[in-house]
Amino acid sequence: MGSKAKRQVIDGPMGILQGSRVLFSDYATDGPMWVGQGARESRHVIGFSEPFRRPPALLVGISLWDTDHNANMRADLSAEEVTEHGFHLVFRTWGDSRIAQLRADWTAIGPVRDEDSWDIE
Repeated sequence: MGSKAKRQVIDGPMGILQGSRVLFSDYATDGPMWVGQGARESRHVIGFSEPFRRPPALLVGISLWDTDHNANMRADLSAEEVTEHGFHLVFRTWGDSRIAQLRADWTAIGPVRDEDSWDIE
């Protein structure tokens, strides 16, 4: 597996938005993350309260992780389809993993409009 690095040169003011989202509580409803097998996915559209000037850099992390101790714990959490207005927060698992519930936190960092900026066409 290789790593991906992306350099961004930012001009002008920067903004930071943060949020938290419970992605599922499948133990309560016998949902697929709790009783399913094989590849499973939970996808959520996250909208920013204010748009960025360009797609921001995103950091995502698991802040609550409740699993069955008798099964393997497999997880892939990512930000996909990032735009100025939002992104998809995606959790994937596979095999015999049994995940009762999961909460993810995110931080978006990117260029924002300055009230003194002018758009010249």
